[in-house]
Amino acid sequence: MPQFSIPLSGLDATSAALSTAANNLANLNTVGYKDQQIQFADLFYQNLGSDGAGDPIQQGAGVKVSSQPSDFTQGNVTTTGIPTDVAINGNGFFVVEQNGVQTYTRAGNFEVGTDNLLETADGQQVLGYQAVKGVVNTSGGLGTLALGAGTVSPATVTANVSLTSNLDARANVGDGYSTQVNIYDSLGGYHPVTFTYTKTGTNTWSYNATVPAADISGATAPVSVSSGTLTFNGDGTLATPTTNPTITIPPAAVPPAVQSVFADGANQLSFTWHLTDANGKGLLTQEAATDSSAAIQQDGTSSGTLQSSSIGSNGTITGSFSNGTTAVLGQIALASFADEQGLSRNGDNDFSPTLASGQPTVGAPLSGGLGSLSGGALEQSNVDIATEFANLI
Repeated sequence: MPQFSIPLSGLDATSAALSTAANNLANLNTVGYKDQQIQFADLFYQNLGSDGAGDPIQQGAGVKVSSQPSDFTQGNVTTTGIPTDVAINGNGFFVVEQNGVQTYTRAGNFEVGTDNLLETADGQQVLGYQAVKGVVNTSGGLGTLALGAGTVSPATVTANVSLTSNLDARANVGDGYSTQVNIYDSLGGYHPVTFTYTKTGTNTWSYNATVPAADISGATAPVSVSSGTLTFNGDGTLATPTTNPTITIPPAAVPPAVQSVFADGANQLSFTWHLTDANGKGLLTQEAATDSSAAIQQDGTSSGTLQSSSIGSNGTITGSFSNGTTAVLGQIALASFADEQGLSRNGDNDFSPTLASGQPTVGAPLSGGLGSLSGGALEQSNVDIATEFANLI
C-alpha cells in the first residue's frame, strides 16, 4: 500500500528534520554546542518494467534520514572574566573524567570543586598534565588539575641576600648605621638579620650581623652570625672583602648550647651576602651622603596559599600565591579525533568516541594541530538562528 507508506516515510523524515532544527534552536545559548544538520536519501525502487525506448519504469518507496552530521566549525568566543572559563580556538576537545570514564567536550565553563580540582559544572574532573615544582611533564600521562584555595606554594629557604647601602664618609669614628633584612628558614618562618656598620677609621668600617635571641634556641642575647671589616677606596667603592661572605644561621655554637638550632625547629641555613650585582658593580659604597639603604633583596619566601590563577594560550595554568610568588600549576590537555563526525553525543555537552571516530590523540594545546585556549572566555553555540528558522519553514 504505497499510498500510505510513501507519505508516512515523508512525514517521518520531515518530523526528524523539524526535531533537529528545534533541538538546535533550543541549544542556541548552550556553551560549546555544535549545530546538527539532517540529510535525506530516497529509499529503494520497485521495477515496473520499461517503456518503448527501453528505459526502466521505477516506483520509489519514499524517503529516509541518511545522515545527521554535526557542524564543528568554531563558535564565537566571548569574554566572561571568570578565570576558570576556557574557550578552544580551533581544533580539539577538553578531556574530562568521572567515575573512571573519559569523555570529551567543547564546553569550557569550568569551576573549582570542593576537592580543589578543576571540574565541569556536572562534576567531571578536567584532565591535563600535572606540574611538579612548577615544571609540567607532558610525558607523564594525564591527571587532575588542582586549582583551589588549598593549593599551597611551599616555603623557600633564603640563599641570597643583597644590600644596596651607602655609609656616610663624613661620619666620626665610633658612629654607626644599621639596616635589617628578613630571611626565611625551611619551615617558612622569617628571622630578622640586623647588619650594623661602625666606623673604625678612615675608609674603614666594621660590620656585625645579628639575629634576635628569641629566634635561636638557648640564646639569651642577640646572636652574632657574621662579623668582619670593610675597607673602601678613595672613590668610595668597596676594596675589601673581595669575595661574598657566606653567613650560616644558627652558627655552630651559641652558649650555653653545644649545637644551636632555630627556636621554631627549622634546619640550619646558609646564605650568600652579595657585595656586587650581576654586572660586578659594588652594592656597598662610602660616599659623603647620608647613611641609607636604597634596596634590600633576598630570595626566600614563606609558604603561601593560592590567590588567583590564569590560563595561557597553550593551556598552562599559572597561580599567584599570597607569599608573592607565581608558579605553574599544570597544563590543560586537548584531544583530537580522526573523524569528528563519528563521535557519539551523550548530552551534557559530552562526546564519546566510537569505532567510526577512532581513538583520541591527546596533546598540549598549540601542538600537533591542536588549537589554542583563551582563559576567562567561553565558546558559544555555533547555531545560526536565521538558518534554523529557514529550515523550519
